[in-house]
Amino acid sequence: MQTTRQNKISRLIQEDLGEIFLKEMKPTLGNSLITVTKVRITSDLSIARIYVSIFPIGGVTKEAVMQGIAENNGDIRRRLGLREGKQLRIIPQLEFYLDDSLDYIENIENLLKK
Repeated sequence: MQTTRQNKISRLIQEDLGEIFLKEMKPTLGNSLITVTKVRITSDLSIARIYVSIFPIGGVTKEAVMQGIAENNGDIRRRLGLREGKQLRIIPQLEFYLDDSLDYIENIENLLKK
């Protein structure tokens, strides 16, 4: 069960990371569409688990984009810190996970159509 503070910080991180991926990380991660679907933050606010949905464009795989995100984790955290420096004392460590729930839903729909 997440507290109100955890929920507020999760929404704040989700919005800011969405903008960072959309506007600032395009040259680094390619033209893939990256959507932050969910953010879960620990009770001590030290770790944020971020679930991203990736729509690869131009022959890039989801795994390659996830590897690019992992390699640029420090830069992403720094950019997040610049945006949220006034609201949070400590920017949490970021852990990125691939959210495959949309692929799962699409697979179920295809199976039901047959």
